[in-house]
Amino acid sequence: MNENLRLMLEPEFFRAIILPALIGGIAVTICASLLGVTLVLKKYSMIGDGLSHIGYGALSVAAVMNLAPLKVALPVVIIAAFILLRLNENSKLYGDSAVALFSTTALAIGILVSSKAGLTNDVSHYMFGSILAMSTEDVIISVVMSVIVILAFIFLYNRIFAVTFDENFARATGVNAGMYNMIFAVLTAVTVVLGMMMMGSLLISSLIVIPSLTAMRVCRSFRGVVITSAVISVISFLIGMFIALLMNTTPGASIVIVNAVFFVIFSVIGKFRK
Repeated sequence: MNENLRLMLEPEFFRAIILPALIGGIAVTICASLLGVTLVLKKYSMIGDGLSHIGYGALSVAAVMNLAPLKVALPVVIIAAFILLRLNENSKLYGDSAVALFSTTALAIGILVSSKAGLTNDVSHYMFGSILAMSTEDVIISVVMSVIVILAFIFLYNRIFAVTFDENFARATGVNAGMYNMIFAVLTAVTVVLGMMMMGSLLISSLIVIPSLTAMRVCRSFRGVVITSAVISVISFLIGMFIALLMNTTPGASIVIVNAVFFVIFSVIGKFRK
């Protein structure tokens, strides 16, 4: 039997390392895929990538100052999400330009600070992810976030649908579109920070974008895309984790590759259906 597989099946190792990673990972992938549907349809898909770079900068600064990384990064990324959303709505600095400005600056600050402090290796897992190192606190927050996002989609489905496809119509019918945009910004910010622990700042945006795009290859209804995206995301995560543990590859990269394979398969299926 493969040595990694044998170690993975040992009860103590599975309970202490693998199980928390699976629970936290599934929770984060569900959040990312559900939020990703709205972000992609509203053409905010790059916000995940931008927030992850900002998060890396905040986590690096926190590590250098010997502060709790999660408690520093969360408020910073949430504030950044508000600013990016506001710039996108009310400024001449639109969309990708605002994301690029903030994200590259924050990433540069993080790299500069960590390199000057000699902590490049210590914060490298924020860049590339380390899902097997997720703490109990990370897992609990991930599960709570997942429950909040799922309940939001169940009970606020019609309003989310309206805000996603036509904000002006939603406002005309009495929906506070601005409030829902802010809620999505906060949920996305928290998901990105948690996802960085799993995927790293370079790959977390893939959890937001790829499952949604994959579901859109074959589904024609918003509800179908939402459900299919979540299912694809969880299956890709589980397959990617198994491959990573079996073949001793990087979990984050393995998960992204599996997601990309699903995208190709669903694209082919979509072509035949047409």
